[in-house]
Amino acid sequence: MQTDKISSTKDLILSSLRGEERDYTQGSIRLAIILLAIPMILELSLESVFALVDMYFVGKLGQNAIAVVGYTESMITLVYSVAIGLSTAATAVIARRVGEKELKGASKAAIQALFIAAVLSAAVSIIGFVYADEMLKFMGATDEVIKEGANFTRIMFGFNIVIMLLFLINGIFRGAGNAALAMKSLWIASICNIILDPLLIYGFGSWQGWGLEGAAIATCIGRGTGVVYQIYHLFSGSGLIKIRKADILPDYTIIKSMIHLAWPATFQFIIASGSWIVLTRIVAETGGTEASAGYQIAIRNVVFFILPAWGLSNAAATLVGQNLGANQPKRAEESVLLATKYNAIFMALVSVVFIFFSSPIISFFTDVAEVHQIGVRALQIIGSGFVFYGIGMVMVQSLNGAGDTRTPTWINFIGFWLIQIPLAYFFKHFTDFGLDAIFAAIPIAETGIAIVAYYIFRKGSWKKVKV
Repeated sequence: MQTDKISSTKDLILSSLRGEERDYTQGSIRLAIILLAIPMILELSLESVFALVDMYFVGKLGQNAIAVVGYTESMITLVYSVAIGLSTAATAVIARRVGEKELKGASKAAIQALFIAAVLSAAVSIIGFVYADEMLKFMGATDEVIKEGANFTRIMFGFNIVIMLLFLINGIFRGAGNAALAMKSLWIASICNIILDPLLIYGFGSWQGWGLEGAAIATCIGRGTGVVYQIYHLFSGSGLIKIRKADILPDYTIIKSMIHLAWPATFQFIIASGSWIVLTRIVAETGGTEASAGYQIAIRNVVFFILPAWGLSNAAATLVGQNLGANQPKRAEESVLLATKYNAIFMALVSVVFIFFSSPIISFFTDVAEVHQIGVRALQIIGSGFVFYGIGMVMVQSLNGAGDTRTPTWINFIGFWLIQIPLAYFFKHFTDFGLDAIFAAIPIAETGIAIVAYYIFRKGSWKKVKV
């Protein structure tokens, strides 16, 4: 009996990793969540590996290099915001069309999303490349840090299209229910990055490498390789999404509809990432370069565990979209509540790890005493609210998956800009609580977001949204 159970579990995992196409509007909800969530969790775990790998290798170059990566990643979250916003819109539209069994419409929506991404990434490339120095200065970087890191920032922004497409095309695959392809593209990208990072940073043989710039080049090549894999499968026509020649022309009606969904979703994530940028600056102004380095190491670890939870949330979003398309709102709601339960349990376990094992975790990235001390405190305090992060993620993504991208935008605005940033600013300027209080503004805000999002979800107005 035990052997049969193990074999059944193994078959289930292998089935989810193979990416076998299924009708997620029928059958066991628990099975549907597992089949979608396993590759989505692995996909986003590998996305977070980028940040940890870069931080590990760059950490050997000193605290200035750590600060540069932290400042740049904080700013480039704006690119992530645009990519995730567009990806959210694509997932919602494609999932709805797949649920309606309108596969030609799903394929046409996919190619229109690619047009939008290409135009946006070109604009961001120009701005980031030209104004890299000014952007780092805005973040609170010293002249020494700017001199050492401006080229890193230019490279990351100049090739932001690989970030944009990696997120967008994976959103297309997720909307179609093929989360395994999205996962495999991140595997390829991450493996390339892991191999190239030490080679391009430190060099080999008599070549001394490119240092900090090498980390940026390795990351861009890694992501670019993943994008090539995605594009091959997107245009091969082997899955539900089949791009035809007639689709490779702009359709302004679909583009307009996609932008209508994407701009609030993009603004939703810009609100969140913008608040993180401001918080990064507040930390830098309060504690200097050492505080920035410790905080950035802690945040990389937070992201490492948040992204897998986001994967489970994406599974809920796909199930909401497809089941609403199949006119099964009750099944959509049941899927979300079950995913919320799983996410809360996972995040509670992570919270325990962060609270009790933060010191050895931070020690892996730095041996500078002051940086280590700040990183440990940041990880413990931010990690204390992980259960609420998990609940809020599923609720917000489920609203997005239903096509209601505006409500989460307001939720984020209230949570981040009316709670998190004002609290951090108040603690910095009007109390003597120090960095610990600034870090505490994060779990306080996330808890508020979770409560509001859960209340709105249970009201059920998302079931009536048309996409």
